[in-house]
Amino acid sequence: MTDAATLFDLLLAGSVIALAIASLTVRDMFAAIVLFVIFGLLSALAWVRLSAPDVALAEAAIGTGVTGALLLKTLHHLRYVTGKLGEGQARDLTPIATVPAGVIWANAAFCGMITLGLALAFLGAPQAGPGFDSLVAEAMPASGVDHPVTAVLLNFRAYDTLMEVVVLLAAVIAVWQIERGLSDAPAPALGEVWQGFARLTLPAIVVVGTYLLWKGSEAPGGAFQGGAVLAAVGLLLLLSRIYVPRPAHRGLARWAFVLGTGAFAGVALLVSGGGRVAFEYPAQHAYSLILLIEGLVTISIAVTLAALFHGREPVAAPAPEGRNDT
Repeated sequence: MTDAATLFDLLLAGSVIALAIASLTVRDMFAAIVLFVIFGLLSALAWVRLSAPDVALAEAAIGTGVTGALLLKTLHHLRYVTGKLGEGQARDLTPIATVPAGVIWANAAFCGMITLGLALAFLGAPQAGPGFDSLVAEAMPASGVDHPVTAVLLNFRAYDTLMEVVVLLAAVIAVWQIERGLSDAPAPALGEVWQGFARLTLPAIVVVGTYLLWKGSEAPGGAFQGGAVLAAVGLLLLLSRIYVPRPAHRGLARWAFVLGTGAFAGVALLVSGGGRVAFEYPAQHAYSLILLIEGLVTISIAVTLAALFHGREPVAAPAPEGRNDT
């Protein structure tokens, strides 16, 4: 007889698949975003059921929270540029140019090839292979941390994690370059209730994000999870207009963007300059170096995600017509 846990897992798996299909096929853009957010939350729950709490935290914070906020802001901007900002419905939005059928079929074929490749890789994987658990456990005493996921991300395959930080840096550079010539949709009026909510929740979010960063060395958490939660602080500050980016803040923002990448690469060069290979931390300094990297990367992730939500680079407001400031 099937137990309750198996039935729950089957229901969860079916719901995730159904929500993925619904979010891709529904015509209403707002409904699609809501379905996507729910899909992300259930995916996070699925990762918990797969005993991967670190991935679940990242999915809930970045894949659902931050990405959902970015999609909602994009929808707000689309309504603005199409003159439908006050209508409250997204289904009437029409694309500026029709996508050629050849492009659609090429994208479908490309996605099908990726899906087929993933399926073949999954079916060809060993069913009961030894995996890398024993190798990770054997190297844990020299890693500098007690949590195997943090050891893998910041020590055993730190190059990959460094590239993930570089991708975030490249993303915000691209957004600042692309959005310079785009019109800026006015921020929605959120009212006093929202501002009060933001002021009440901001301290709690800061505490949670900092805790996730600190706890990552011995339990699920770390830079990406803590940075994503702290990015929510930036989103609340921007939405409630408690903080408004100014041109004078650009220099500080740029330093924050490169802080994580610079610290990561700097530690690698520092270690390699001492007769070791990059990221081969000395055992007596491994914990301190990993904590330094994670702390600075957390700041970069939080600021970068908030900047991606804000979009354009802060610029001075144009002078009113008829006024000459020169």
